[in-house]
Amino acid sequence: MTQQDLDQAVAEATGEDVRAIRQRGFSLANPLDVNFDPEPDLRPPQSVDWDALSLQQNVALFAQPFDRAPGWI
Repeated sequence: MTQQDLDQAVAEATGEDVRAIRQRGFSLANPLDVNFDPEPDLRPPQSVDWDALSLQQNVALFAQPFDRAPGWI
């Protein structure tokens, strides 16, 4: 597929003018090139690990021995 074929296919799919598609800079990417990203997103992942957060927040104020509970024989 040539650049002209790609521009034409995108223009037909979007209903845009081919000149507008050329100005936006569509290009073919090699699927084997995993590091292809002209504007990499260097922000940390936008998700929360609730289990890890819970472990950080639920901290005992006093040490509690776990070998025996009170009242056990």
